[in-house]
Amino acid sequence: MTSLLQILLMILQLVQFIIIAHVIMSWLINFQVLNLRQPLVAQIWNGLERLLDPIYSRIRSVLPNIAGLDLAPLVALLAVFALRIVVTNNLYAF
Repeated sequence: MTSLLQILLMILQLVQFIIIAHVIMSWLINFQVLNLRQPLVAQIWNGLERLLDPIYSRIRSVLPNIAGLDLAPLVALLAVFALRIVVTNNLYAF
């Protein structure tokens, strides 16, 4: 059972990395450091959007609209942190 919880922690850490990479990449695109006309940047951006859109869409349906500010990545990241804390605290119970 411990190994399953460690695998779950590893998956949560991967999700955390993907969300942070998506946030940083969105900042770089908005400040025109990265250009979506470059094929590699566009492919990475589309891949991250496809991975995170199911998570973000559920969160966005619950959150109120705030003009120009998307809080879905922040809520998703906080949820990942909370899940990691819960799993870590229960890791040694098994």
